[in-house]
Amino acid sequence: MTTPLPRREIGRSGLHASLFSLGSWHTYDRMDFADAVELLRQATDRGVNLFDVGVYSAPGAPPVFTDVIFSAMVRAAGLRRDEWLLSSKLWLEAFGDEGFRPQLENALMRVGVEHADLVILGDLRRDDLDLRDLVLDLARLADAGLIRAWGVNNWSASSIQRLLDLAAAEGVPGPQIAQLKYSVARRSIPDGEPFARLWEQGLTLQASDCLEGGVLAGNVKGDRQIGRDPGDIRERIIADVPAFTALAESLDTTPAQLGIAFTLTHPALTTTLFGASRVAQLHANLDAADLVDRIGADELRRLVEPFWADRGVVDPEGP
Repeated sequence: MTTPLPRREIGRSGLHASLFSLGSWHTYDRMDFADAVELLRQATDRGVNLFDVGVYSAPGAPPVFTDVIFSAMVRAAGLRRDEWLLSSKLWLEAFGDEGFRPQLENALMRVGVEHADLVILGDLRRDDLDLRDLVLDLARLADAGLIRAWGVNNWSASSIQRLLDLAAAEGVPGPQIAQLKYSVARRSIPDGEPFARLWEQGLTLQASDCLEGGVLAGNVKGDRQIGRDPGDIRERIIADVPAFTALAESLDTTPAQLGIAFTLTHPALTTTLFGASRVAQLHANLDAADLVDRIGADELRRLVEPFWADRGVVDPEGP
């Protein structure tokens, strides 16, 4: 029998997430519904309990329904609400006089639940926001029972420190987790000294984009939507794929498993986020944990050192 995934605390929130978490990024609306339900059943059977389900759309853009489909998947799979954690995205572009509540209530309605266990604030691209307003608004949402904990996505270490300081001054909970790009290629920010100081204060890491949108797994055709490219290093990453694949083969594993396993070596990691559209892909990704046990964290980090593409290119203090 396969060993269930271990669980780790999200910051100091008291919430415990599975070592791997499953993302919804434009995934379920591309799948056969029965296949998606089976994927969800298999994930929860293996111990996955954290699901990142955002409203990934914007005014004027075509409508998307991945989150709505996820709500139907949960019902079809027969999951009880206390069996899983919802991580929802909140977008700063929509933060106004009414705070986050309108968009959160819309997101919860689309997923068909009463609260989010975790909310992740999107990228900080606005310079007109008072961070104190954000901290206090999130505290009100927690007091109303709409959220249990919160974190941020790709914020700089200095901005997160500001949030922590403001929360402490106000006597309310601060951010518990940082969702950051983290892979064998993009390491400078999570591994840098500015974030090391945050990890010491109890903030934890959710590793995301660990396969560079599939590039590190060998999908280099560029025919799918993937995340932004800090430091303009994607061409370097693509060029490294053959050597990275050869290393994986020498270790009797796949490039995807090697890339995912690397993220598990970070000392502040709570969970690694990935997307999967096939049951076989899901199980292969989850089995990456075995690779760390087999090779050892220190040795694995040494072996993938040559593929660190953003070293000296991306400022560890940067966004």
